[in-house]
Amino acid sequence: MKKYLFLLLLTLLVVSCSKVKVEGNVKGGSPLERIEFIEASGVATLPLVNLGLDEKGNFKGDFKAPKNGMYAMTYAGKMNFIYLKKGQTLNVSGDSATFPEVFKIEGDAKKNNDFITATQKYLESYSSKLNMQMLQKKESDFLVDIKKIHSDLEKNLDETADKLGADSEVVKLKKDELTTNILTFLVQYESAHGQAAGDPTFKVSKNFKDYEKTLTENNDRMVENLPVYRNYLLNKVGQDFQNFAVKQKDKDNVSMSTIFARFLATNKEMSQKTKDYLLAFVIAKFDLNPYTSEVEKVKKISDEYIKDSEVKKDLNSAINAVFGLKVGEEAPKVNFNKLDGKSGNLELNGKPTLVMSYASWNPYIGQSTVPVLKEVVNFYKSKVNFAFVNLDDTKEQFTKTANAMLKGIPGTNYYADGGLQSDYAKKFFIYGFKIPGFFLIDKDGKVASQTFYNLGDAKFVEAMNKVSGLQAPTVNPQAQLQNELLQNPNADSVQTK
Repeated sequence: MKKYLFLLLLTLLVVSCSKVKVEGNVKGGSPLERIEFIEASGVATLPLVNLGLDEKGNFKGDFKAPKNGMYAMTYAGKMNFIYLKKGQTLNVSGDSATFPEVFKIEGDAKKNNDFITATQKYLESYSSKLNMQMLQKKESDFLVDIKKIHSDLEKNLDETADKLGADSEVVKLKKDELTTNILTFLVQYESAHGQAAGDPTFKVSKNFKDYEKTLTENNDRMVENLPVYRNYLLNKVGQDFQNFAVKQKDKDNVSMSTIFARFLATNKEMSQKTKDYLLAFVIAKFDLNPYTSEVEKVKKISDEYIKDSEVKKDLNSAINAVFGLKVGEEAPKVNFNKLDGKSGNLELNGKPTLVMSYASWNPYIGQSTVPVLKEVVNFYKSKVNFAFVNLDDTKEQFTKTANAMLKGIPGTNYYADGGLQSDYAKKFFIYGFKIPGFFLIDKDGKVASQTFYNLGDAKFVEAMNKVSGLQAPTVNPQAQLQNELLQNPNADSVQTK
């Protein structure tokens, strides 16, 4: 029993230490804007947390960090990167006019991020040496120069780390990033030198290839931590893949990811981890589109070819986020708070239900969504229920929003307690970029459609007609439901009233 309790306490300690606590202030920040943190090295690159600002620009929250490494911080359509370690408390601040392009960090994340800022400035000042003139040099001179540049930059990384007290882990990451930049320039030299030097027969020597090989000794580590390295590898195999693809008899009938998976299977030099990351990278880039891709086919490629459990898990998270719940599966049960003070699950009442996910911090909902929504509700209300699920941060904001925005529209108003951290958001794969969104549940409680973001979408109208048995008139294709990515920061919102 004591051993069991010890293991339980150890597990709880590991889970708690994996969290990053975030707090800070954006001077002049608007409650209509949200701050998100995204793991920058993962396959899925999904938001780990979505934080709102109060009236003074303060924000606070936490998220589970998958690993020590680079994280993207977004605000008002802009992005910057921060190095974070599990268990750290991040205190970050800035001005709304420049945040997050310019920010200040205090606390235990300061040293590593000061190191990244300082080394980036040095790299930018040094980058002018990597120019077109180098591509014209004969190979032996080019190799001397590129090795000198690499050595100088690594020396600066070490000196800056010693000066600022950066962790060895972040120094290693920056050195891998530097190596990737050097490798990318080697690829440029190999492909462009012949033309630049007027020698169309040029091919790099064994010395060149041997040097290139020494830079890829940490291949698996770099492919795991650096998306830019995955991109380098894709460029490296690009021509071989094209030659392979044109020979495929079914190339016009299968996805690019399928052909790429076959191509990787023929490569005997790459490790399985490298193949897994590259294939996941290609799937995320070309096949995660709910309007043009079939989710079962995408999952089949992942299940058949990807072996690494973490890569597969990360990719499946992206697949779920993009495609949502599978049509035909039982909709998860979720306990909501209702506007009348009661709580319970979605009320189907023997009818199909259109579920709308929304929040007050998306200004287009009141301006563009509600007018079109009223027309949809008025046409289908005899055959379809309407459930409006609010994902604001507090129940008070939900009450204010629902009363102001959806008053008089037939349907039931629900609040997902916890907003984007709620049970509803997790079970239905709802993220900030999917708000507002619509999906259908049939009268038996099964998912009946993909998630839609445009009420003028022909597929949305088709799905509504199918579950209701009605035939809607042609919808104006300009009547679009704008998602968060297309927000107008100057639009009105319930939050400001």
